[in-house]
Amino acid sequence: MNKETTCVQGGWKPSKGEARVLPIYQSTTFKYDTSDQMGRLFDLEDSGYFYTRLQNPTNDFVAQKICELEGGVAAMLTSSGQAANFYAVFNICEAGDHMIISSALYGGTFNLLTATTAKMGIETTVVDPDISAEDLQKEIRTNTKLILAESISNPSLVVLDFDKFVSVAHANGIPVIVDNTFPTPINCRPFEYGVDIVTHSTTKYMDGHAVAVGGAIVDSGNFDWMAHADKFPGLCTPDETYHGITYAEKFGKGAFITKATAQLMRDLGSIQSPQNAFLLNIGLETLHLRMKQHCDNALKVATWLKNNDKIAWVNYPGLEGDKYYERARKYMPNGTCGVVTFGLKGGRDASIRFMDQLKMIAIVTHVADARSCVLHPASHTHRQMSDEQLLAAGVQPDLIRFSIGIENADDIIADLEQALNH
Repeated sequence: MNKETTCVQGGWKPSKGEARVLPIYQSTTFKYDTSDQMGRLFDLEDSGYFYTRLQNPTNDFVAQKICELEGGVAAMLTSSGQAANFYAVFNICEAGDHMIISSALYGGTFNLLTATTAKMGIETTVVDPDISAEDLQKEIRTNTKLILAESISNPSLVVLDFDKFVSVAHANGIPVIVDNTFPTPINCRPFEYGVDIVTHSTTKYMDGHAVAVGGAIVDSGNFDWMAHADKFPGLCTPDETYHGITYAEKFGKGAFITKATAQLMRDLGSIQSPQNAFLLNIGLETLHLRMKQHCDNALKVATWLKNNDKIAWVNYPGLEGDKYYERARKYMPNGTCGVVTFGLKGGRDASIRFMDQLKMIAIVTHVADARSCVLHPASHTHRQMSDEQLLAAGVQPDLIRFSIGIENADDIIADLEQALNH
C-alpha cells in the first residue's frame, strides 16, 4: 500500500465481528487455560500476551502500522522518544563500549547519550554532522558499536547525509540509528538509504495533537548481527535469563526488537500505555494530510521571514538557498518538516521580547503538533548546555524554534507581523 493508505489502514486488520476501530486493550493481564501455555510464552517459544509491560495488543498493532510506514520488519512502542533512543542504544551497547553521535541532537537526547550513558560505562564521541567521511573514519574504534544521528536535527535543522554515515558505519561493521521524528516516514524513509534502525518521538507529528507522550523503535532487519558476532554479544551469544536463547540465531530479522522487548522492556518497563497508543493511532490516520500542510505553511512563513527587514537570518531546509536545500531535495524530495528557525536583528534579547508579544502562537515546551508554537532553545530545551556545546549543536543564542502548525498561513504571518511591530 502507499503510505497514505497505510496511515489509515495499516496495523489493525479486523476480521468478522471485530471492532472496525482498533480497541484499547486496557488490561494488564491476559488469561491462559494451562500452565504450559503460559510457560511457553515466558520461554519465548510461543508468541502471545501475558503482561502489558512486555506486550499489549493495542500497542503492537500501532507499532505494526509505524513499521509498515517505515518499511521495516519489526517495531515496538515505548513510553517516550527518550526511552526509544535509550533502548535502541542500550540494546547494542554495554559497559566498556563506545558510540558516535551527532552534535546536532535534541538537547535531552544529547544529555542522555553523553552524561547518563557515561555513568553506565558507555563512552561517547560527539561529531559534527557535516564531518568528512575521512574524519569520521578516524573516530571509529575497535569497541565502537553504533552511530546515531537525527534525519533533521532539532532545533538546528541539519539534514543528515545518510550516504556518508551509512558507508563509513557499514565499512566498519556497525549499525546506524537515525531519529526520524521531524520528517516522519511521510517525508523520509531512512531504511531506503541504508540506515539500520529508526527511532521516533511519536509525541510529535505522529500524534500531532499534543495529547500523548510516546516513542517507537523500528528495525530494518537488514543488519547482519551474526556476521559481526564478536562485536554484539548481547544479540549473538546465549541469554541466560531466557534459558540460553541466542536472539540473532533464533529470531533472525526479528532479533533486535525481540531482545529489546524481552530483555529491556522486561527489566526497565518503559511501556507506552494502551490509551496513549490508541490516541497515537488516531493521529497516524491523518499524518499524511497534516505533514503536507505543515510543510506548505512552513515554506510560506520562511519565505516571509526571509524577506522581512527585522529578521537577521532564517533556516529552513525546504527554502531555496538554505544550506541544506539540495541535500533535502535528495533525501526528502516531497518535503521536510514544519519547523523553521530564525533570529531577530538585536540578538537574544530582541528574540525573547518578540516571543512575548505573540498572541495566537504559543510559547510551549513542545514542537511538531497541529498548533503553531515557539520556543527559545538556549533558555529552555538546551539550557543544560554550555555556550560551546550550544554552538556545536548549531544553536545560536538568538535562535527561535518555530513549529508551524496547520492553521491558515495568513493568520500565522499576521501574528508574526504584529509581534515584530509591537
